[in-house]
Amino acid sequence: MNSVVTEAAHEIRAVLENAVVEDKAAGSFKVNRRAFVEQAILELERRAVFDRCWLYLGHASEVAKPTSFITRSVAGRALLMNRDRHGALHVFHNACSHRGALVSRERSGARRAFQCPYHGWVYDDRGVLFDVPGREAMAPGLIEDGSMNLKPVAHVAEHRGFVFVNFDPHARLSLKEYLAGAADVLDIVADQGGDGMEVVGGMQEYSLAANWKLLQENSADGYHAAVTHSTYFDYVHSRDGVRTDIDPVAARGRCYDLGNGHAYTTSHGTMPWGRPYGRWIPGWGEEAKAEIERIVAQTIERLGPERAALVTQADRNTLIFPNLVVNDLMAVTIRTFYPVRTDYTEVSAWALAPIGESASSRDRRLRNFVEFLGPAGFATPDDVEMLALCQQGYSNLDSVQWNDISRGMHTDQPIKTDEAQMRAFWRRWHELMLAKR
Repeated sequence: MNSVVTEAAHEIRAVLENAVVEDKAAGSFKVNRRAFVEQAILELERRAVFDRCWLYLGHASEVAKPTSFITRSVAGRALLMNRDRHGALHVFHNACSHRGALVSRERSGARRAFQCPYHGWVYDDRGVLFDVPGREAMAPGLIEDGSMNLKPVAHVAEHRGFVFVNFDPHARLSLKEYLAGAADVLDIVADQGGDGMEVVGGMQEYSLAANWKLLQENSADGYHAAVTHSTYFDYVHSRDGVRTDIDPVAARGRCYDLGNGHAYTTSHGTMPWGRPYGRWIPGWGEEAKAEIERIVAQTIERLGPERAALVTQADRNTLIFPNLVVNDLMAVTIRTFYPVRTDYTEVSAWALAPIGESASSRDRRLRNFVEFLGPAGFATPDDVEMLALCQQGYSNLDSVQWNDISRGMHTDQPIKTDEAQMRAFWRRWHELMLAKR
């Protein structure tokens, strides 16, 4: 049996060593399609990627008030994020120290204490166990020594309201080091709110019959937009009478490698959709135009003209390795996704908005959010279908083995329709998958 296991391990190692093949001189970058279908690769991803990287948990605004909490699944782990009565932020494993039952079955709420529904053990909002029915049956000091408190996650850190966790007790990089250049892009997003940003409108959940890495590729892929989302651009043209010839427009945008597997694509003031925070479109009417002009003027006063132009006029698709996407386009969307199987992925998405924006601006934002980026909008169903078609096509990998991700390899200034953002992801993925543990 051991020889069989060893042989299988050697085989998957050989596959991984050649999973990504880059030839800079030839301008060629290939990914082996076995990376999307092998169960052994998915199992290694869970250990090498999701157990070791910083992962997005939620936004600080979701637990803005003392005693507020949310529960969420991150990389297959049930977590509880809360603020205690003094306002301190905590993230615990949502599991009773007695027999492991969830201490909170609610998705959100406000509690000064959490009681396990199984045997009634009670933890305060700092995770401290303070009440055990029949505690006289426990050895003296067993409760008081803190060993049975709720277990905190190994590492928790926040950047401009974005809260991340890392399950690796020996994580080498702080969140700031890990984010690298992506921190600057999150700063631009966060600067939209003079009083901060907040998650609004609850959470959207959907799934796709495809490997999780395909969605990371797709989320900043400018090359597919003109073909896959042609219906949306036709709709925008008929509604607003604006030009929707996407290729020349997209070519003005750029693509940047932000380090550590992160990347983003951006364009400045050239896309046909409106931005509720700074770019008016005719379909919104003259009253909205006046309000948006006021928003831009106030942002210039607050941030200065150069920074304000980035915040109000530029569109961004940001990929934070391994599975966080922040789309700052016609609305701001936060999206995460986790593999269930090699060919099945579950997705969660939230709308982000400036705290205190007007009801009319919030309405335009949320309409934009669901119109294009929502699971029933113009874009997401198209993308879900295309990624499923890719996964189906991988049934032919014995004959057609490689994905090509070579667009823009010949230039030092890749544009939005190139694939530099995908190459940044795959280089980091390959590095982690081959790392000695």
